[in-house]
Amino acid sequence: MGYGFKITVEGDMACFTRPEMKVERVSYDVPTPSAMVGLIKSIYWKPAIEIVIDKIIVFNPINFANIRRNEVKDKVKPSLVKSQMNGTGGNPEIITTEVISQRATMLLRDVKYGVEFHFEMTGLRSTHDDESPEKHYSIMRRRLENGQHFRTPCLGCSEMFAKKICLVDEFDMQQISPEITKLGDVDLGFMLYCMNYADKGKADGLDWEDIIFSDSANAVYYRPHMINGVIDVAKYREELRC
Repeated sequence: MGYGFKITVEGDMACFTRPEMKVERVSYDVPTPSAMVGLIKSIYWKPAIEIVIDKIIVFNPINFANIRRNEVKDKVKPSLVKSQMNGTGGNPEIITTEVISQRATMLLRDVKYGVEFHFEMTGLRSTHDDESPEKHYSIMRRRLENGQHFRTPCLGCSEMFAKKICLVDEFDMQQISPEITKLGDVDLGFMLYCMNYADKGKADGLDWEDIIFSDSANAVYYRPHMINGVIDVAKYREELRC
């Protein structure tokens, strides 16, 4: 039995930020595999499974738009939230007018992607005994069919949400825009593939009440081609660069 899925994703805006752009956000032309993994994890995620992207299909023309907006530079510190909850002091408030800055973003608009993916077992177990692949496959499929998610699936940035996600049996390749197909073979250059964390995504210990994952990571890149709108991620996974 295979544990793979095919979905289509649509949105009004998307931004898959290039890490080399330090101040202003500039999107890649196409999604990164890690961004699609994040979107899928918004639908269903457990420590026992790892999402692997096999193929990305670009259906709509690649159109950019520039926007400028006010953003908050700081984040609320979890330690201050915990101390206030425990009654030991701490003020987690942020005065937005004091830490606001204006940033430009070059984003994608009117996007539609096809994503083919599967999951692999990590060997980790939660407090539940039943961690069979069949169980996770059934839950993932049901949630995709019912449009369920535990946080809003987004296309790169949290405010650029996916407005429609559909589970499909096969992709309709006739829906790929002629503007995309006429490009033929496009070398997309080096793109971010994922962040390689020191703990490989496996927490130090299995205390699920206070689980800790590593923040130490290196960026992993790959150099894919988009051929008639199709990015065969699995093919280029062998050429990862750290």
